[in-house]
Amino acid sequence: MSAQKITRIIAFAAAASFAALIPAPVIGVVSISAAERKGELHVTKDCPGNTFVGPWEFCTIKTSNFGRIKVNSRVYYVDPPNFELGLQDSAVVLDAGNGNRAIGRCTVDFATGLGLCTFSDGTGRFAGFRARIQVTPPADDTDYWHWDGTYSFGELD
Repeated sequence: MSAQKITRIIAFAAAASFAALIPAPVIGVVSISAAERKGELHVTKDCPGNTFVGPWEFCTIKTSNFGRIKVNSRVYYVDPPNFELGLQDSAVVLDAGNGNRAIGRCTVDFATGLGLCTFSDGTGRFAGFRARIQVTPPADDTDYWHWDGTYSFGELD
């Protein structure tokens, strides 16, 4: 191998090593990540055939504006309803599959169908997930239950 060719290889290797030390621009990555750190949440869920008389009944997510909550994810209600008080007040698990779960609590008044769900953390894609969601009942037999609120991700307080 000629001295000139060896010099070119060494120069190329040195340039490549130096280029590796220069930080790459991350403007696009930061803005995408920041956009998903908090926002508005709009979800519909279907609960057909669920009697909600026992624990671990579930509803299925039908629509979601938030990519981490996939269509066909399930919301499990851990505790049975309290018919004496006329409400569902239960720990909930939002299961988006593959170990991606959010944990929280939902309270819904049977008389009005109105309620509140809060989420405080999760696993997988839901680590650090927080949400405050207003629950509204279906408008008619062809409609789904609605979750509308806000979400954020961050360290626990």
